[in-house]
Amino acid sequence: MKAVRSILHVDMDAFYASVEQRDHPELRGRPVIVGGGGNRGVVAAASYEVRKFGVHSAMPTREALRRCPDAIVVHPRIGHYSAVSQQIFAVFHEFTPLVQGLSLDEAFLDVTASERALGNAEHIAREIKHRIRERTELTASVGVAPNKLVAKIASDLRKPDGLVIVREADVRDLLDPLPIRKMFGLGARTAPKVEALGIHTLGDLRQAAPSRLRPLFGRYTERLQQRAAGIDDRPVIPDVDEKQISAEETFDTDIADPARLHAEIVRLADKAVSRLRAKKLTGGCVTVKIRRGDFTTYTRQRQVEPRTQETRVVARIAAELLDGWRKTQPQAALRLLGVGVSDLGEEVQADLFGAPESTRNRQLDATVDAVREKFGSVALRPASTIVKPHE
Repeated sequence: MKAVRSILHVDMDAFYASVEQRDHPELRGRPVIVGGGGNRGVVAAASYEVRKFGVHSAMPTREALRRCPDAIVVHPRIGHYSAVSQQIFAVFHEFTPLVQGLSLDEAFLDVTASERALGNAEHIAREIKHRIRERTELTASVGVAPNKLVAKIASDLRKPDGLVIVREADVRDLLDPLPIRKMFGLGARTAPKVEALGIHTLGDLRQAAPSRLRPLFGRYTERLQQRAAGIDDRPVIPDVDEKQISAEETFDTDIADPARLHAEIVRLADKAVSRLRAKKLTGGCVTVKIRRGDFTTYTRQRQVEPRTQETRVVARIAAELLDGWRKTQPQAALRLLGVGVSDLGEEVQADLFGAPESTRNRQLDATVDAVREKFGSVALRPASTIVKPHE
């Protein structure tokens, strides 16, 4: 009989915005947007006060201000948020070495082996919430469940400052009534198609005849129905075991336009390589992940010599890999793209007599990193990620 695990998903509440409200008392209780201003600015985080107006992350700042003209826009301080994040992750490691960070403000913890010494999972979750509040004056929402999938869903149910405990016998009772849009990975474009079949809840999805779903999900049908039933055997993988640094995105609407796809691949490469440099690593292999609208998934990869942490190098290789694949399926519309860098190694001192282009790339990357450290990740982005609207 398989042992029951105790998995926590800890998610800080409106993290960037909450840090700003903590540090600036005049912002408390007011609608706060953390992000870039101007016509191309994007919301990086939204306080709960501004979310009431339908404002959310990744929304253009201009649209957010249209919905809530009284909102206060604060430029991100990523370096500061990273320092606060280190305090939070230090709390996690006081309870278990099995911590898998998903971002600065979100992580999975496997506390199964910690329960004998530190108390049951619910007690550990409450203590983690208490220590985070005590040390940072911030609140976290925690889901406790037998696996990662259910823990992540649970942590989102009673925000802010929530705690939801889901025991193995109660998984279906919790999941069945939830709308299908609570299923992570089910895109906004696909969900209406599922609802058009009369499938509105995770219980409906779990019990649906596979033949009804297969035209939409193909060979992923069984996996999707397992997820709807709360079945998830994925382990919590500690950060120290990271084998690849990657960035990927599922699009709300499938993309076929070559210019948009090129812009997305460059943006994702920039995101992945920025994380690579932040960890002071280099990579020897670039991988592109491609998923069509019918969920068929492909990967293409290429070795890099010498090893690199240059955005332009990785973006160029990623674009070439995507273009090579698209020659075989030029009309395909894509629902997901990803760029990963693997074969990781420690950062090495730059060659003083290296190629001029490499030297310029490193100088440019260092400048971009410095600007983003001060003003946030939305402060700068590659020009090639900007697609001009059709006339």
